[in-house]
Amino acid sequence: MAYVDERNVTGLAGEHGVPTDVAGELAGLLRPCVLLVRRADLPESGREDLRPAGRTGGHPPLPEGDEGSRQADPFVLVVDCAALPRDHLDIELPPDGQLLFFTTFEYEPEDSAVLHVPAGVPTAAPRQREDAEGSKTPPYEPHLLYPMPGLTIDHDWHRSPLVQAFLNDGDGDGDADDDGQHAEALDRFVEALVNRVHGGTAPHSVAQVGGFSDQWQVPPDQDGTVLLAQISGNGVDHGLFTLNLIVGTRQDIAAGRWENLHFEQQC
Repeated sequence: MAYVDERNVTGLAGEHGVPTDVAGELAGLLRPCVLLVRRADLPESGREDLRPAGRTGGHPPLPEGDEGSRQADPFVLVVDCAALPRDHLDIELPPDGQLLFFTTFEYEPEDSAVLHVPAGVPTAAPRQREDAEGSKTPPYEPHLLYPMPGLTIDHDWHRSPLVQAFLNDGDGDGDADDDGQHAEALDRFVEALVNRVHGGTAPHSVAQVGGFSDQWQVPPDQDGTVLLAQISGNGVDHGLFTLNLIVGTRQDIAAGRWENLHFEQQC
């Protein structure tokens, strides 16, 4: 229960009719993340104390001399590593500098890339991109993003042993209970558990750094890989309802081996 208070878990369990041992097992399946949110979607309280931790669109701050190095995919997101709340991440990112994300939301993200620009490196705006016909492609409209702590839960939480036992026989009396009723109680409890860090429903986010993916199909962060980031297409390119997910091993992310990352798009 590293990311939530045990008393809160016990209280939520009582509110939602979930046994305390089941609640404790679920709390142990949580992972922290950082949500990147537009200012208009931030909770009213605490807005003034936050500083931006990222930006969608605009021109990427590429190192001088590399301005023409990224032409395949558009620039979609920059993350200020030093502005991320480190206690809400369990992946090892650079302590400073900026992570630049290049990908497309219209097609499969085959030529996507992540670059790290260390702090203090002189940067310059890149040469404007050209489409297949040679026309200049303008950058996406820039929007500042602000960091919010978040919680996520293992994709397979419903298969954990105590959860399965509760679904099959929640009262422990040997008789099968109503699976639907217990399933609804668990869904409500898990929703309240992951939203506890916000004191309410999580704000709408454009991107998420770390944690478990909020995938729409088969989660890509499994079999030894973890989520670096996920980016909502309509948060950058309005009208494109896609989700781009970037995953890699913990070792590759910690070592900055960005070329080993895997990019996937779901819609």
